[in-house]
Formats: sequence, structure tokens, C-alpha cells
Amino acid sequence: MADDFVIEQWPDTEPAISLFIQLRTQWRMGFSGPIGLDYSAIESVMRLRRVPAADRGGLLDDLRLMEDEALRVFAEESK
Repeated sequence: MADDFVIEQWPDTEPAISLFIQLRTQWRMGFSGPIGLDYSAIESVMRLRRVPAADRGGLLDDLRLMEDEALRVFAEESK
């Protein structure tokens, strides 16, 4: 069950992980499943969560790494 899933995180990764979790319903879907995050939602969530503008670029880079890995896992699970 997803509620039983626990990950350990370092303090410096917490903002990116938190943002990724907050965007969990913002996946664009294709015929074969998720194809990526809705990037228009990312900026909105960052503004709503009052992420300082100076931090947004780094968070986006971290988020894209997590997105790529999630897409890889989704592809493996669909096989």
C-alpha cells in the first residue's frame, strides 16, 4: 500500500521531494501511461508554496531528475 512506503531523505533534498509529492496529480497522460509532468502546474505550485524565485531553477532541475526516474519505473512496470 502506498501509505506504507517510507523513504529517508536528507535535509537538502526535502524541498524537491516535497514539490514532487505536491505535483503527484499533475502527470500528463498518453495512450501508454504517464508521459511527463504538466510543467505549467509546476510554476503555479512553486508560487503558491512561496518558493523563492532564486530557488526555482535548482528545484526544477531536481524535479526533472525525479520525473525521468519515475517515467523509467512506470515503463518497467508496464512491461
